[in-house]
Amino acid sequence: MLLINTFLNYLQFEKRASEHTVISYRNDLEQFNNYLQQAFPNTEWKAVDATMIRTWIITLMEEQIVPRSINRKISALKSFYKYHIKMGVFETNPMLQVHTPKMHQRLPQFVEEKDMEQLFSAELFADNFEGWRNRTVLELFYATGIRLSELRMLTFADFNLYNHQVKVLGKRNKERIVPFGHTFLHVINKYVDCYTEIFGDPLQNNYVFVNVKGKQLAPKSIYTIVRRYLDMITTIEKRSPHVIRHTFATHLLNRGADLNTIKELLGHSSLAATQKYTHNSIEKLKSIYQQAHPRA
Repeated sequence: MLLINTFLNYLQFEKRASEHTVISYRNDLEQFNNYLQQAFPNTEWKAVDATMIRTWIITLMEEQIVPRSINRKISALKSFYKYHIKMGVFETNPMLQVHTPKMHQRLPQFVEEKDMEQLFSAELFADNFEGWRNRTVLELFYATGIRLSELRMLTFADFNLYNHQVKVLGKRNKERIVPFGHTFLHVINKYVDCYTEIFGDPLQNNYVFVNVKGKQLAPKSIYTIVRRYLDMITTIEKRSPHVIRHTFATHLLNRGADLNTIKELLGHSSLAATQKYTHNSIEKLKSIYQQAHPRA
């Protein structure tokens, strides 16, 4: 467990990985460690070979763990070994002989434009602090495409209302500036008014999104807010903050934004992560073609 904790401390304090990533890696590494002790008793990490790891992967497949989850676990092990090789703890890396299972690429789910229009045009939000807070959460997700973790950490000082932009601290402490439009400006001004009535000067407080007691909203609370309102306007399978991020990117792409611009707005480190949204646009083109072409 010492080796796992040392690696996780490196992830958290040096790589500045998100809390979610650290927890996921901890669970994956501890799961493999438990398997190792059951299947190969008294085997130390230094003695682990590729065959043992492949056997674990086969066990996961037999338990019908989805390929995406298996690949994440393999990724955790790869990072773990790479770190300890670099630190001189291990001499060999068994992960060099382990390959990830092929994964069927699913199209990112997103909400249709007409449904998003319905969400913000209908009288779904109460005219009080919680109502304007909830609307601001949803409008900000859709206006900027930011992640749940990024939204949750925002302070009022991060907003430049005059220039219509917000400063976002993304993964690995990478900072980016994201613009927003007049619609969101109106919404956040209303929310600031409600906030000020209850808690006083916003700039004297830490977080933008708080509960009725002024405490920072928990991730689960933000997820619940998003799920509650998306339930009212769409029947897609996933209804989460990340789906609105997908929606933001897909709608931009469908309206002519180039991939590099979307990449920068989303805070992706590589264009490959952004290219998945082109599949949705291609599917839309196919649909329009099938409907419009006389010989389709």
